[in-house]
Amino acid sequence: MFENASRTELSSIGEFGLIDHLTKDILLQQNTVKGVGDDAAVIDQGNGKYTLVSTDMLIEGVHFDLSYFPLKHLGYKAITTNLSDIYAMNGTPKQVTVSVGLSNRFSLEAVEELYAGIRLACNQYKIDLVGGDTATAKQGLFISVTAIGEVESNKIVYRSGAKPLELVVVTGDLGAAYCGYQVLEREKRIFLDNPNAQPDLAGYDYIIERQLKPEARKDIVALLENLGVNPTSMIDISDGLASECFHLAKQSDVGITLYEEKVPIDPTTYNFARELELDPILTALSGGEDYELLMTITQQDYTKIENHPDFTVIGFVTESTEGMNLISKGGQKHPLKAQGWKAF
Repeated sequence: MFENASRTELSSIGEFGLIDHLTKDILLQQNTVKGVGDDAAVIDQGNGKYTLVSTDMLIEGVHFDLSYFPLKHLGYKAITTNLSDIYAMNGTPKQVTVSVGLSNRFSLEAVEELYAGIRLACNQYKIDLVGGDTATAKQGLFISVTAIGEVESNKIVYRSGAKPLELVVVTGDLGAAYCGYQVLEREKRIFLDNPNAQPDLAGYDYIIERQLKPEARKDIVALLENLGVNPTSMIDISDGLASECFHLAKQSDVGITLYEEKVPIDPTTYNFARELELDPILTALSGGEDYELLMTITQQDYTKIENHPDFTVIGFVTESTEGMNLISKGGQKHPLKAQGWKAF
């Protein structure tokens, strides 16, 4: 019945274009404060608190490769990456549900190993696993996690609050997870060429851990509270720094200018990028899966985070007419480009 219909390839509009297209006419009819468009949906409890809900999916062969990704690590990562969305709203995660689709190549012992990682993450972050679903898949492994959290209504942080002249701040360091992925892919190729070869992972522990066992920044919410810093907007870095800057800018209707020399990159990340003949800044801008937090703050809050090891000021917010820009180490202004993860 679709023979005469025009066909639009999903790749032509991308993941977020698809989301915008499918959700543009949704009418919120319940006590939903925020639906699609932020790190989590926001539901009003009616008691001065909001419930936060976020869902994400991991698909074998797309988001992970079991030839080098241990099932226990995968279970852990499936949870922490979803909790990151709750922290990005300045909230505290409380519960998760986990649904899995399993092909017949997975044994009971394999599934137990996956859930050992899930339980470890739940214990580490003090959250409850409260349900989910299991189903048969014709091939591969599918994991869908829904995270449920809570935040006081006067403390929630959206993507949409950034204002011109505010500062752009990031936690931790960037690009390590992408470089860890490149190490693992390199060793996989060597193994396929020579199954007797032993993996050479010495010196790459940090970047490999950032890929296989990322941690959500649960410490940042409490740290911001203790410092008296109120972010005006915030998002977690899953698709790369540049992509997340574009999301903040779009939702806030502003521009953003970043300084290349200010973007925090760990020495291990920097050195491995050079080893691959990559520009290290590209691993931070486009690599993704860092699960650090990107935020904007007022200039008045700058002194509260100045010299704090967990925060780095990397740029500033401009009027939307200024666009998205990157100032190179040589002082040249270049258009900021989002070349991170593409779902389609």
